[in-house]
Amino acid sequence: MANFNTHLFVAASASSIAASTLFSNNFIDLFDIPWFIFLGTVGGLLPDIDSDNSSPLKILFTSLATLISMLAILAYHGQYKVQHLFIIASGTFFLIRYPILFLFKKATVHRGAFHSILCAILFTLLTIFSVYYVLNTGIIFAWLSGLFIGFGFIVHLLLDELFSVDLGNVQLKRSFGTAFKLFSVKYLSASLGMFISCALLYLFTPEFPFTISWKP
Repeated sequence: MANFNTHLFVAASASSIAASTLFSNNFIDLFDIPWFIFLGTVGGLLPDIDSDNSSPLKILFTSLATLISMLAILAYHGQYKVQHLFIIASGTFFLIRYPILFLFKKATVHRGAFHSILCAILFTLLTIFSVYYVLNTGIIFAWLSGLFIGFGFIVHLLLDELFSVDLGNVQLKRSFGTAFKLFSVKYLSASLGMFISCALLYLFTPEFPFTISWKP
């Protein structure tokens, strides 16, 4: 399995190439490039959030706790005194960063349902939904944002699978086949939950904006 630094470098590099290609073909603006590189890099780290001691997991929950704490302050601003807002924000941060993170660790297994193409589709659709409705962007921008998350996610899975091949002794390691899979048969209930979530998200995502033509 590739380590954190390898995943970070490869995901950032692959996303930079993809974003530059889109810019050269006039799909995105110059100032959009950093956004898509960022999303591709995040996508390249997401599969490891099911590892209890992984850096992506800690970064994700710290960032999520910080974001929701800030949203709580904005939501209750003007309704409570400053000291009360501080207590609400601190309590929200603590709740997400520790108890919810603890429950997430207990509920997930590394290279389980999260290490799958199905999970990549889930995060892709979730990003499209969030960018389109929360950030109020255009359909093309939202879909490209989701596709970059999914792109980085797939790069991570392929890289882990590549590291499962021992090229020196020309043999497969025991971890081969656990990184790149359509869904997890072992954790079928989690996979089923992801499939239902994907179906529900797809119902509310904007229509796919690109036309794909196949030439014989």
